[in-house]
Amino acid sequence: MLKRVIKLRRGDTMNQDYYDPKVLRKLQLIEIGILKDFDKICNENNLDYFLVGGSAIGAIRHKGFIPWDDDIDVGMSREDYDKFLKIVKKEYSKKYSILNNDTNNRYPAMNTRLQLKGTTYKTIDFKDIPGEFGIFLDIYSFDNIPDDDKLMKKQATKAWFYGKLMVLSGVKKPTIYYYGIKAKILHMILFVAHYVFKIFHISTRSLYCKARKYSTMYNNEKTSRFAFMFDPKRYTSILSKDDVYPTKRIEFEGMKVKVPNRIEVYLKKRYGDYMKLPPVDKRHNHPPDILKFDDSKDDK
Repeated sequence: MLKRVIKLRRGDTMNQDYYDPKVLRKLQLIEIGILKDFDKICNENNLDYFLVGGSAIGAIRHKGFIPWDDDIDVGMSREDYDKFLKIVKKEYSKKYSILNNDTNNRYPAMNTRLQLKGTTYKTIDFKDIPGEFGIFLDIYSFDNIPDDDKLMKKQATKAWFYGKLMVLSGVKKPTIYYYGIKAKILHMILFVAHYVFKIFHISTRSLYCKARKYSTMYNNEKTSRFAFMFDPKRYTSILSKDDVYPTKRIEFEGMKVKVPNRIEVYLKKRYGDYMKLPPVDKRHNHPPDILKFDDSKDDK
């Protein structure tokens, strides 16, 4: 079995120049394979999804990956999300594993990773988190939010607050989108706070349960909107269901994938002028602490 092993350490570098271009493209191609399987599973089981975040920008602006991007992001309604996870665990466990806080109570994020077995992809920010980390597809659950903005902000703020504490409980130097002296001061504060959590034995799992409690509190009610509530800033991934459904297919790396029906509305609200390339120093990705490719599984 041929394995290609990359171990990368370059301080705090988080920009597009972190990867060797050939390594990045190899990673992207494996992720495209995971996306194809994900799409197939959804089609066979009548589940819906849509690209979000940088993957949605990439589909519109580049018809594929943003050139420096190193992951794929998809969103699902909570109902389809829960169904998908059950199907993978039951029928696809030989090829894929599920990583979230329900499968690893030290995992400090509110998303799920669909991970290709036989690979390793551990990012610098998660390097101290125990468990198996493989090359993955990021899946985000969109939960109902009330149509009344005051109620929505109350719900989203509580969910977001506990979600951020959850990250801080597990990661001593989380990724932040600040620069210069502000970034240094904030990192120092977060570093101290991380160890305060350790001293008082505040678990990642307990904070996850709090965050999930608030994010799902309206899922038994009919609402016109849903949201992923754990972005770096609050209220940035709020979507009208009429803007999402029916989803449509557009080109992404030579395949047709699903995106929100009015994808431009979502992208403009979240990113502003999403067709404009950001400055080089703000082109972020997720640098690996350890990255392993298992070539025997590349074409399966």
